[in-house]
Amino acid sequence: MSQQKIKLIIWDFDGVIADTEKLWLLNRQKLINEELNLPWNFAETNKHLGGMSDKTKKEILDAMNIKTDTNFWEKAAYLDNETMKQGFALMPHIKDIFKLKQFKQCIATGGIRSKTIKKLQISGADEYFDMQQVFTADMVDKGKPAPDLFLFAAQKMGFLPKECIVIEDSLAGMKAGLSAGMMTVAFVGCEMNNTPQNIRAIKELGIKQIFDSMIEVKKFLLTSNQ
Repeated sequence: MSQQKIKLIIWDFDGVIADTEKLWLLNRQKLINEELNLPWNFAETNKHLGGMSDKTKKEILDAMNIKTDTNFWEKAAYLDNETMKQGFALMPHIKDIFKLKQFKQCIATGGIRSKTIKKLQISGADEYFDMQQVFTADMVDKGKPAPDLFLFAAQKMGFLPKECIVIEDSLAGMKAGLSAGMMTVAFVGCEMNNTPQNIRAIKELGIKQIFDSMIEVKKFLLTSNQ
């Protein structure tokens, strides 16, 4: 990719803006264990379902001949309010990036719109993003790891893919960013992602920029445009 100034930051939400990806995966693991009677552990749940929209998750389970119904996915989309309040704090120092004026910013998440609005409100991210800057998996035909959501977000925000940077925590999201032709960086500030195995998998995708704090992300953003 040729050198191009970054104009648009595209954020994932779960695992990037807030350390919530583990909460959703634990929820899905519990359902898989109890509803489907499958002895999946957390690592296996993350391997098959991490970082993807529920639509994509269902397609993966269908391909594995694991059948789910509407009731299963309604439960998968629910976290009790107490869990959400405790687990949806904004990532440390991310507000310093939200406040930067030299970049336009938006969110492109694998969650559905109604659930995402609630997450933004609980986390306080709605102070920095209005709904015209929030793009969700139910707005496109194919979720991550397909590039559709990132391309849709860039188009609606008025930027070319080469002018965008994607900040992702999941392998599925990183694959989507790369497929969209966007600069893609990995954020591994959450405990579940900051492992040698996961970092090795990220590097195998060809991603060299891997950060475990938003201080490092901010520094990279500012120096990349010099």
